[in-house]
Amino acid sequence: MTPRTTATALHVSALAVARGGLTILSGISFDLGTGQALILQGPNGAGKTTLLRTIAGLQPAVSGRIEAPPEGVAYGGHADAVKPTLTVAENLAFWARVHGKGAPDTAIAALNLSDLTHRPAQSLSAGQRRRLSLARLLLTGRRLWLLDEPTVSLDQASVALWAAALRAHLARGGSALLASHIDLSLPEAATLDLAPYRATAGTAASLPTATAGFDEAFL
Repeated sequence: MTPRTTATALHVSALAVARGGLTILSGISFDLGTGQALILQGPNGAGKTTLLRTIAGLQPAVSGRIEAPPEGVAYGGHADAVKPTLTVAENLAFWARVHGKGAPDTAIAALNLSDLTHRPAQSLSAGQRRRLSLARLLLTGRRLWLLDEPTVSLDQASVALWAAALRAHLARGGSALLASHIDLSLPEAATLDLAPYRATAGTAASLPTATAGFDEAFL
């Protein structure tokens, strides 16, 4: 575990998480500082999604502690969570009003959505919908992003756009914990291999006992 500082955005201590009633990861401890990114590594089924969901407060931990700023976390999972009948511009305007942070025009430019603003979300391709979903993160005003395979369905050019948006977030003092099989060319990023934290097969989970240091208010 890295030393704690006043600039720590996320503190995880002795965390154990479960899937399907069985503990799959245990003993996870790390600190994530402002301006830093940490990439979770491991094969499919290693527990990356479960860990992210647990830290996001979407499911209870088996044991351990999670500390993050109250209402300071934005979670981006596999679902795009866009309103299909609303246009791209209407979707982003809605989220800007919900969070009261960020300008839709800035998010549109960052993810190259300018030519799609009047298109209903239900008519977008998978890659376009993913870009729209990621653009919502820029409107949350939240400093810690938890991202589960954010580049799914993105082509090479769109991956580069997203990487640039993520680097800008880090440069502003934001932080990111993400699972990704794509090289985002982030010199700021460290990696966390989940293999050493795999729990003994068949260990039953007793839920919940963890303490989270933030409210459950996410994307």
